[in-house]
Amino acid sequence: MRKLVLTLATMASLTASVITADDVNTMVSIFQEKQYKKIDIAAVPKETLENIKKNYGNYTIKEAYKADDGEYKLVLTRDGVDLTATFTSSGDLIKIVN
Repeated sequence: MRKLVLTLATMASLTASVITADDVNTMVSIFQEKQYKKIDIAAVPKETLENIKKNYGNYTIKEAYKADDGEYKLVLTRDGVDLTATFTSSGDLIKIVN
């Protein structure tokens, strides 16, 4: 009887450690999208606007948004076609979405 109890206790501890090992190896990733707040176009710094104008002068800025980290999302328009472009705080292009 003593051997049976010892064997059951050993099996139970092995099972518990296997479950614990699996739980520890599980990884959860969470991605949080940046939040942009609408701002007046005049609130975009002059240097940033000049850099954007230099590279995208044929476009008119229709709307402006700013993230907490200083990135800008601008809705640009030309010939009735809008596109959304994301820029760094200095006006360097990050990405364009049609």
